Amino acid sequence: MEDDTVTHAKRRVTLHGMRRLFPVTDETAAQAREWSLAELAAAYAYPRPPAGAPRPWLRANMVSTLDGAAQHEGHSQPISSAADMRVFGTLRALADVVVVGAETVRQEGYRPARARAEFAAARQAAGQSPAPAVAVVTAGLELDFSLPLFASPLVPTLILTGAAAAPDRVAAAEKAGAQVVVAGEGMGVDPARAVSALAGLGHTRLLTEGGPRLLGQFVAADVLDELCLTVSPMLTAGDAQRIAGGPSVAVPRRFSLLSLLEEDGFLFSRYGRP
Repeated sequence: MEDDTVTHAKRRVTLHGMRRLFPVTDETAAQAREWSLAELAAAYAYPRPPAGAPRPWLRANMVSTLDGAAQHEGHSQPISSAADMRVFGTLRALADVVVVGAETVRQEGYRPARARAEFAAARQAAGQSPAPAVAVVTAGLELDFSLPLFASPLVPTLILTGAAAAPDRVAAAEKAGAQVVVAGEGMGVDPARAVSALAGLGHTRLLTEGGPRLLGQFVAADVLDELCLTVSPMLTAGDAQRIAGGPSVAVPRRFSLLSLLEEDGFLFSRYGRP
């Protein structure tokens, strides 16, 4: 019999069954069970693009505690779970590109996305590369370009920056093998222009993993189409960031609930534009 535990954060944890809470189906009342990666991929599939030129779809994936913390002591891992990491990996496997802020790259020690055999056939059928590219949003390009994310990715890492970025840092990024994409005037990156620039490169299934400041910019620019939010059954107190930071929008934007899964007290929600 297979062991029903997995190693997570240097401890052994038991895998619990997952069940769908919304939309209501026969599975809602059914006994909880572990979902296959194929089932998770179907549950989180990107919307079917309309005929003609496909429209980019920007999805965010974040985790939050019950009291609103998006991280604990600077990292999201302590408030995550084995099931959350399965969803995390599935969302990456569905995406063309993972968009992330430079500060999150530094804090979380980002590495290149890897190809996964379980999703190889589906990605090939969808015309995708073996693994999603990683696009780093940065104004100053203060990044260590010797790290594997830049030096040895399966797919070249993208750098989204402004037209006034320091030429020496741009040269250093390009020398490391990264592709620099201008997505804003001056030093900063314009969120809408970043989405458009990525779509121009053929990346229409977009996934952002934050951090909070970057997600706040996408929200403020009204370019976020979907939020996949894991609600962690934990309390942290303290002054940790929320999932989205920065100035508030003038009028709160309402999203519609698309689906809701539960496993071991963790809620896995999908909200999208109405």
